[in-house]
Amino acid sequence: MSDRPSARALAGVRAALVDLDGTLLDTVPDLAAAANAMLAQLGLAPVEPAQVRDFVGRGIAALVERCLRASIGREPEPELFSRAQAAFAAHYERENGRRAAPYPGVLEGLSAMREKGLRLACVTNKPSRFTLPLLEGAVLAPFFDAVMTADIAGARKPDPAIFLAACRRLAVAPQEACAIGDSANDAEGARAAGCRVLLVPYGYREGRALGEIVSDGVVATLAEAAGFLCP
Repeated sequence: MSDRPSARALAGVRAALVDLDGTLLDTVPDLAAAANAMLAQLGLAPVEPAQVRDFVGRGIAALVERCLRASIGREPEPELFSRAQAAFAAHYERENGRRAAPYPGVLEGLSAMREKGLRLACVTNKPSRFTLPLLEGAVLAPFFDAVMTADIAGARKPDPAIFLAACRRLAVAPQEACAIGDSANDAEGARAAGCRVLLVPYGYREGRALGEIVSDGVVATLAEAAGFLCP
């Protein structure tokens, strides 16, 4: 079970690899709006935003598949899945960033990390076509030295390759980086890459309990994380 982090466990960290959905921004309202517009276009029943919250974490294709399954009660046929992905992308292009908001402590935490000289990367399974406009619109883009998305890295969390790619981009060794996220995908991928891990208690965990996920500690906000990474 995860607990409070210790300075010893986080000693020597030079970079933070920060998750996007559920860690920096609450994006479920936009994702749910796009998902239900997709389902309406296909003539299918809508899903509840609370369901969408548990569907986030493994990229857009997984989100679309999970929404379809919740709506029709079975595995979608390949042709329906293909049409749904195209429809979702079109609707999310419109909805992306309209309602998304930073969580408490995000701006303060990122500012403190930058002021202390940490290298910062946003590491997300969201495609770059949606990630970059979202970070720009939320005025978070200037904080990051690199943005590593699944399509740029060629891998999605929990694959450690996306974290290793971010470390290379920041010119730090994996053991010098700490991933900050909200889910097992963040923790398992980062630990496999050799990075340290901090978790936030909010966000999206695909229905898993926070205590089930192994990490180097839980922090209430990114501002609190900055206190441990920038003593």
